Amino acid sequence: MIAFVFSLLLTSTLAADDVNNQLPAAVQKILEQRCLACHNDLDRKGDFSLQSGKAIRDSGYIVGGNADDSHFISVLEPQSGSPAAMPKDGAPLLNDEVTVLRNWINRGSPWPNDFLLSEPVVDTFDWWSLQPIKRPDIPNNKETGWIRNPIDAFVLQKQLSLDLQHAEVADRRTLIRRITYDLTGLPPTAEDVAVFVADEKPLAYERLVDRLLDSPQYGEHWARHWLDVVKYADTCGFDKDKLRPNAWPYRDYVIRSFNADKPYSRFVQEQIAGDVLFPGEPDGILGLGFVAAGPWDFIGHVEVSESKLDGMEARNLDRDEMVSNTLNTFCSATVQCARCHNHKFDPFTQEHYYSLQSVFAAVDRAERVYDLDPDIERQKQELAKQEQRLSEQLKSFNDDINQKGGPELAALNTSIAALLPTATLVQKQPEFGYHSQISANRDTAKWVEVDLGSDVKLSEIRLRPCHDDYGGIGSGFGFPVRFRIETRLTPEANSASTVVADFTEQDFDNPGLAPVILPCANIKARFIRVVALSLAERNNDFIMALAELEALDANGANVALNRPVTALDSIEAPERWSISNLTDGTWAVAANIEAAQNLADVRTQKTLIMKQILTPEKIAIENDLIAKQQETTGRLAALPQGKTVYAASTHFTPQGNFKPTEGVPRTVRTLHRGNIQQPQTEVQPGTIPLTSGDSWQFKLPADNSEADRRTALAQWITAPTNPLTWRSIANRIWLYHFGRGIVDSPNDLGRMGQTPSHPELLDWLADEFRRTQSFKHMHRLIANSATYRQQSTFDADNATIDSDNQFYWRLNRRKLSAEEVRDTILSVSGRLNLDMGGPGFYLFALEKTEHSPHYEYHKFDPRTTESHRRSIYRFIARSQPNPLMTSLDCADSSQSTPKRNETLTSLQALTLLNNKFTLVMAEYFAERLQPVPETERAAAAFELAIGRIPTSAELQNIQQYSDQHGLPNLCRILFNTSEFLFVD
Repeated sequence: MIAFVFSLLLTSTLAADDVNNQLPAAVQKILEQRCLACHNDLDRKGDFSLQSGKAIRDSGYIVGGNADDSHFISVLEPQSGSPAAMPKDGAPLLNDEVTVLRNWINRGSPWPNDFLLSEPVVDTFDWWSLQPIKRPDIPNNKETGWIRNPIDAFVLQKQLSLDLQHAEVADRRTLIRRITYDLTGLPPTAEDVAVFVADEKPLAYERLVDRLLDSPQYGEHWARHWLDVVKYADTCGFDKDKLRPNAWPYRDYVIRSFNADKPYSRFVQEQIAGDVLFPGEPDGILGLGFVAAGPWDFIGHVEVSESKLDGMEARNLDRDEMVSNTLNTFCSATVQCARCHNHKFDPFTQEHYYSLQSVFAAVDRAERVYDLDPDIERQKQELAKQEQRLSEQLKSFNDDINQKGGPELAALNTSIAALLPTATLVQKQPEFGYHSQISANRDTAKWVEVDLGSDVKLSEIRLRPCHDDYGGIGSGFGFPVRFRIETRLTPEANSASTVVADFTEQDFDNPGLAPVILPCANIKARFIRVVALSLAERNNDFIMALAELEALDANGANVALNRPVTALDSIEAPERWSISNLTDGTWAVAANIEAAQNLADVRTQKTLIMKQILTPEKIAIENDLIAKQQETTGRLAALPQGKTVYAASTHFTPQGNFKPTEGVPRTVRTLHRGNIQQPQTEVQPGTIPLTSGDSWQFKLPADNSEADRRTALAQWITAPTNPLTWRSIANRIWLYHFGRGIVDSPNDLGRMGQTPSHPELLDWLADEFRRTQSFKHMHRLIANSATYRQQSTFDADNATIDSDNQFYWRLNRRKLSAEEVRDTILSVSGRLNLDMGGPGFYLFALEKTEHSPHYEYHKFDPRTTESHRRSIYRFIARSQPNPLMTSLDCADSSQSTPKRNETLTSLQALTLLNNKFTLVMAEYFAERLQPVPETERAAAAFELAIGRIPTSAELQNIQQYSDQHGLPNLCRILFNTSEFLFVD
């Protein structure tokens, strides 16, 4: 009967559409939802498009008026026992859907002129999370004795409706351990437990909550939850996983913000547009570490140009990371699903998604100064631009000079290129030579000086170049570009000197491995100084390096050998680089000395040609440019440098192909199927709609800046009318206290996520947080509720109704997180260092290589005192996570982790028994117990680790084990007990 009615309705609908040559709505829906993704005018899978009537007719796959002869129908129906061929990657069409298409074709497949199918859009806004937040009335329950605050009223209402019985209140020892871990991530001390258990005052528990919220350890623990969500780590991830040495200031900013109970709107705005909304305040820039917190493709940005396909793709994916991190974190909205197609379940289109990308279109991730006055920061940016312009003018000047050298100069350059391969090393001593400190600017003065010990008549001075493979420089590594050599008779640096050689007016060609020989004509000297005024480029920075300085007397003896050396500065990295290496008598030697000398001769000829080209007028122009550049560099260096944080930035020092936008937004277009090679319509900055007809595009000036865009987004997220923001954060706070959210998909409040177990309670909490903006207020509400204070005792009758405890008839027992386990082991062992802030400590031996760093955990010594700080301060490497922490379900820093996995595996037990950290801490734990009388040590160990006095049976067992296997082994066992690893 139902099929007959459906067929009757379909027939009447098709007939009505035929009259007006309309495409039936049922046909349009099937084609758009099931076929168009592959068969459209751009993709044309199977060389077939269904997007327009013309495309369908031209294909020949549909025979108007005859569905049986239409190939289109044949692939939608099973053939000879085989399943339907289409849709290729989806479930077969329902029989009723095929019937709709058959009837449409049999009626001539009507299609209005110029009508195009388009990707389907979810246009309904009736989902619960998009509805305005209205503060619900607090339920008025008959049973009021249990209720302590509004939370309990909402929870009790649901329990009564399901005939659930709430659990009794937990004992005081359980409560102090529970709330101390929940608020600080650390165990209570034995003294704290004893005092609280003995405190009979009515508000003892409330005072305990307040004390814990005032503890600095509160911010450290709750910052860990936040950093899990935003994907914080101290390395970039991807192939090279480079270090981020200045990521940690953002981590410390989050900790400080929680401890200060910073209003949530302010906290959010600082992390998206703090530099614009709060200029001159450090937190306005530190908060921008949020945008830069996730993974970053070093190769795709630094080694590949933005004009190349891989470079464009890297930056597209980087913006995707910024958009998804922002909307997932603050709104629990999965907008990233619309990168390749309109969202299948929520009312978010590709246009919405790419409009959000355009908000970040000028933003990159880089080091950024955060504690400077805004005026000084502006001066630094202007001087940096001026310095860059002068560098470009100098390069243009030099390129012009080279061009004017003509064929002769080109021939010499060819000869130099041909000679280079034969002038390679035959032997290279481990002592490379002297190496100055690194400079960011080419025209930084450096000097190095040799003391001959007494006055000597010199016949010549020889400078031996270095060789190093760093950055592919090779022979002549670090040899100064412009320099002079001076001699003196007295120690005072400002005394009279003789200039032996002056190469400060023009660039000195790299000598390769040929010695630079400078005749002295019997100059009498004691001190020889090499002064560099223009340094050699290393790899986006500049240095001076020399393998050896020889000073020959009239008899040809090297009187500089093993003489003392001083310098303006030096990289001391024995045995390769050291001041003493300049006079140690060792240097790199060319395999073909003749080729090396020929190379030097050709370079000398090139220098002579350059002298002819560089007329006095041109030298004056060049010197003027150099003087201006030096002046600009000096002014820049004289400004306060400030501290740096790895954060969202538009102005930074270029690195390879990674160059700043200077605040000019890139053009962002929608991409067909997310393909960077198929750009479509340019988009304007905007966000996602929250209601039907919502004005989701930002109202900005025509010449809007990237700062305007981020400001608009920050204000949209924190608007009191944005229901997603307040429901999202209220749900997260609840999750970290109860182990599950009221919505059990904390990063997704959309249709792909879960629905709330207590929708009225969630809205009440969201409104309460929206009003107070206070995390600590929410903690007090939850911690002081009767719901939170329940026992975790199992009840079979309740479990029959609600086996998953979705309605909180007891408190769930939970396992300690990886950080809590490590910090607790440190605490009970007496080794925990509560120093706060600063760079992260290593739990590995770091080996730096040209390609990528190696994080070698097996080489690390857990006795290193620097590593005994809280786990929030450890240095987190994305590509090689800590094995101990990973086995204990630590978060993967490359993806947002709103809720940790909680597993029980044999690997965890083996790790806690045998990991070097556990073994060492067990020894420290045993040492801590030495002042205790020997017969009481086992009991003292149990009380410190578990938080209670052992029963007589337990005491007998642990004493016997300690006598047999030793106190350190008992400590290891205690680290593995359930009571140590779980919180009731």
